Amino acid sequence: MDRHSFQQANRTSAGNAPPAPAPKRRLPRRQSITARLVLMSAASALFIFALTGIVLYTVLKGELLRHERDGLVTTLNDIGYQIGRAGSTERWERVQLKLAALSQADQRVSFWISGADARFRYGDQARLNPAAITPDSNTVGMLKIPGKEYPLHIMTRTMPAFEDRPEVYVTVGIDTEPYFEMRRTFLVSTLVFSLLGIVLAVISSYWIARAGLAPLRRMSARAQSFSPRKLSARMSAEALPEELSALAHAFNGALERIEEAYTQLEAFNADVAHELRTPLANLIGETQVALARERSAGEFKDVLQSNLEELDRIRSIVNDMLFLARSDQGEAATALVQARVADEVQKTVDFFEFVLDDAGMAITTSGDTDATALMETALFKRALTNLIQNAIQHSPVGALIRVDIAAQQDSVRISVTNPGEAIDPRHLPRLFDRFYRVDTSRHEINGSHGHGLGLAIVKAVARMHGGRAFASSEDGRNSIGFTISRS
Repeated sequence: MDRHSFQQANRTSAGNAPPAPAPKRRLPRRQSITARLVLMSAASALFIFALTGIVLYTVLKGELLRHERDGLVTTLNDIGYQIGRAGSTERWERVQLKLAALSQADQRVSFWISGADARFRYGDQARLNPAAITPDSNTVGMLKIPGKEYPLHIMTRTMPAFEDRPEVYVTVGIDTEPYFEMRRTFLVSTLVFSLLGIVLAVISSYWIARAGLAPLRRMSARAQSFSPRKLSARMSAEALPEELSALAHAFNGALERIEEAYTQLEAFNADVAHELRTPLANLIGETQVALARERSAGEFKDVLQSNLEELDRIRSIVNDMLFLARSDQGEAATALVQARVADEVQKTVDFFEFVLDDAGMAITTSGDTDATALMETALFKRALTNLIQNAIQHSPVGALIRVDIAAQQDSVRISVTNPGEAIDPRHLPRLFDRFYRVDTSRHEINGSHGHGLGLAIVKAVARMHGGRAFASSEDGRNSIGFTISRS
């Protein structure tokens, strides 16, 4: 391969190289309920053990210090009685011997006696720090002795002058090694047992969480077994705890709504396919017949005219379906105006003048002709047009159709009533379902028929105006209508 070919190959390879893969989006880490409960239990146990340990340590420290103070007070009282009566050097010698004996008997105890006269002193005065002495105070002081790891707890009392002895200060010290060792032992023991308690709390909380969440895991496994082919399956709530029972009922309610929506969707798809199949079959059939042999321009024009009618019907079905889809998504009427209901009704009735003449029918308007409502007039006329068309299609020749307007507290009620075959009460709630027909054999003027979306649009328009659709059938008269909000 020459240099030119090598460079061209490199350019071709670089141009065809696949793009670098996009970095994967990292999903947030999900924490299990078990781990969360264990962590909360560990935090709770840590807080409780720490609080309990602090309280107990504080109480123990106070009690040990009180015990030390009581011992110092008792010792001062014992030797204070003898020192108070030792007013001569002879008696003072006996006091010194007594103090030496006490020091030897309990090596934790130390004594100091200081004063202006050196003859009435006791103990190594160099080791006694004057700054640590607080005479006649019930508080326990601390005296650091060089060479000792632990300080001494001390207490000092003033002894007044007696005979030859001047005023002296008696200081008693107790070694704090047992005091601090006990505190340390208690602190270490508390920490060890607290950590052990936290570990046990974590283990027990994990076991409790696993056991407590077992019904939830079974519920999850049951939910995973559901599929679109088994929409009738339900979650059994009887064996579940009270907290999960409410969740199971809510889940079952959601499944019921999904099953109902799925069933309606299947029926809707079948109805749409059925409604579109007929005009499409007509279009295909007429086109095939027209193309089967040579035709004149006039004949082709007739075929195209017939096809146009079928195409217009398909367009009408598609437009109505799109309108209902927008209504199902929560679309509301926007171009609202405060209008007089009777005026809008009359405009719609005038539109049917020639149709009524051909059918030998008439329409009368009655009720509250002064009622007003907040409406989008185009949608209002569309709903009323569908109601009047439905009444014309299912009324005998020469029938009188009545449009009633009734003003209510918060809404206006518009109903279209026509004579005709009675409608079974079981069909009334479903009249506003899409493509629903009570009986395909029911009388229709001139064989005309809709495509089964007219009353569904009436219901959608009513909902978009904050109202509802209704239907009734009694005494040989069928009444269908809707309400809209007045403001």
